[in-house]
Amino acid sequence: MATISFNANEVEPSQEFQPLPEGKYEAVITDSDVKSTRNGSGRYVQLEFEVVSGEHKGRKVWGRYNIENPSADAVRIGRADFSAVCHAVGVLNPADTCELHGLPLVLTVKCRRQKDSDELENVIRGYAARNAAVAAPAAQSAPAAPTAPAASNQPPWARKH
Repeated sequence: MATISFNANEVEPSQEFQPLPEGKYEAVITDSDVKSTRNGSGRYVQLEFEVVSGEHKGRKVWGRYNIENPSADAVRIGRADFSAVCHAVGVLNPADTCELHGLPLVLTVKCRRQKDSDELENVIRGYAARNAAVAAPAAQSAPAAPTAPAASNQPPWARKH
């Protein structure tokens, strides 16, 4: 037994975790790391994305991208997905994953059942530049001429791309 001083009337009870509904979400990368796989035979990049607008603002979803693995297919898929992230945020040759932090992109999020528990979890199935996802219906028109990015004093996540 332990003596404590706690009043549950003063604290909102925790809620059961529910995955994000399937859809497209504007997000930024807020954290990243390179980790070893469970069995130690490979490594992956893990990115934490935070939804920055809409009803689910503040919610998080994670992506894992195999960079070393005995399975050539796992590495091919992981590297292709990580490349899609880099293209979506406009950082094509990062020397450190922190270079991807705070830059806006649009995630396509789906739900799937976990094999071991049958619970629903989120998986990211697509990445797009924020402006490309917003302008997608207008993609039928003639391509615009490339322009040099304008200098701005705004932080990267607040810029309109």
